[in-house]
Amino acid sequence: MQKVWLESYPEGVPHEINVDEYQSVLEVFEESVDKFADNPAFVNMGKTLTYAELDKKARDFAAYLQSGLGLKHGDRLAIMMPNLLQYPVAIFGAMKAGLSIVNVNPLYTARELKHQLNDASADAIIIVANFACTLEKIIKETPVKHVIVTELGDELGGLKSWLVNFVVKYIKKMVPAYGLPNALKYKSAISKGEGLSLEKVELSHNDIAFLQYTGGTTGVAKGAVLTHRNMVANILQAHAWLSSLVRPGKEVIITALPLYHIFSLTANCMVFCKSGGLNVLITNPRDMPGFVKELSNYKFTAITGVNTLFNGLLNTPGFADLDFSELHLTLGGGMAVQESVAEEWQKVTGRPLLVGYGLSETSPAVCISPMTQPSNDGTIGLPICSTEVSIRDDDGNDLPPGEAGELWVRGPQVMRGYLDRPEETAKVLTEDGWFGTGDVACMDERGYFKIVDRKKDMILVSGFNVYPNEVEDVISANEKVLEVAAIGVHSESSGEVVKVFVVKKDSSLTEEELMGYCKENLTGYKRPKVIEFRDDLPKSNVGKILRRELREETA
Repeated sequence: MQKVWLESYPEGVPHEINVDEYQSVLEVFEESVDKFADNPAFVNMGKTLTYAELDKKARDFAAYLQSGLGLKHGDRLAIMMPNLLQYPVAIFGAMKAGLSIVNVNPLYTARELKHQLNDASADAIIIVANFACTLEKIIKETPVKHVIVTELGDELGGLKSWLVNFVVKYIKKMVPAYGLPNALKYKSAISKGEGLSLEKVELSHNDIAFLQYTGGTTGVAKGAVLTHRNMVANILQAHAWLSSLVRPGKEVIITALPLYHIFSLTANCMVFCKSGGLNVLITNPRDMPGFVKELSNYKFTAITGVNTLFNGLLNTPGFADLDFSELHLTLGGGMAVQESVAEEWQKVTGRPLLVGYGLSETSPAVCISPMTQPSNDGTIGLPICSTEVSIRDDDGNDLPPGEAGELWVRGPQVMRGYLDRPEETAKVLTEDGWFGTGDVACMDERGYFKIVDRKKDMILVSGFNVYPNEVEDVISANEKVLEVAAIGVHSESSGEVVKVFVVKKDSSLTEEELMGYCKENLTGYKRPKVIEFRDDLPKSNVGKILRRELREETA
């Protein structure tokens, strides 16, 4: 394996981090509470919690979990809600009580929720009332013994709290009727916890911090076991990488991706908490006009997101008029950031769109663009501190720069394995700690890596490999295209051909025009043979375009 990337490392960024600096994520948080007690930590719907206030609420919540419910060190709390102030209270409260956290997508169907709660052996759940009806359908078929229900406005205080909850429930009718007779209200849990004792739990590197579920878009969702060591390592790795830009106690980061997603959980919540930053929680980023309006209230310094989120903002009226004078960090991940989107972001904001690459199994960061050497060339940057990356062929042999193969990674952020799935774990994790990502990548002569595509998304046309990302990048650069997804469909003559699904930005775009554009920009076997125009494309809750659903529909 050639560690070419070490020669390109940014000045001042260490090659290694000391993961033994902290024994748990909770230690990292409590250090920030000591340093930045009066600084704002999280804000949502106009209500702000300082680090000291968040710590107090987390303490009271922990006391209720431990002394009120009798939950013990190692028990598991599921959290099922969008970005609300209750989320960090629940996270750090659960850790103070010594619990492991199971992050749950609030848009799960009853079937998906049942699978995850059973697979994780969840002992308790805190859930937003809007989705409690889903839990009601399956709770008797799960091991969950305790339910805490919260409402959207619970942390807003006073009249505003009552008003928001009233409007959401009775005016907008966003809370379907549900019956969970033994459930306790979140406000009551906090109130009861104030009067209860909390026994300090000593967390260690080996304790499970999060069960992060992954693979739900490609098969049965599996729980990636992320220990406190894994999470501490990635916090320190990302913190070291960002240190040239991040100013302790002065950063304002926009947190639009949900905290149950590993990217937002680590990059926003954890890394910026270590720096004493303010997380601006966006509850519903799909409401783009509302999102832009919320952005106008802050001189934000950083924002993370996925390609579709950035593209959506760029195409929302009013976004270009925002004040970007304090913005110095934009980080994209979760899916490929298209070059056309990165270029437009730079044009509109005057700031580069940097790229990070990672997975749930790696806590998540593996590679990040150097802060001092941003580029819009489609690369994912360099391996971060204490991380090794290898490009391998199907026989496990290392490939030289320029050749594409599967990306393997080794570092302290790599998961312990998949929960109770030794066979699945053995398929991707070697005894000496190397994790096979399933992503096809290559390394250039500088040591920069580029994701070519997912192995399973590869299209085989007459023996030639076609990578959907490449096709999508080319088509998305057409000024009349808003979004695009490429898949392979069966062909008698060539095995497969490329089919693309396109959402128009300009209604005048025709199939003939787009075919001509592709002819100019793609070699013959890469050109789509079928174009289907649509009003929208299927996406996950964090904005990833779901090619799998398009393949299933086509089949």
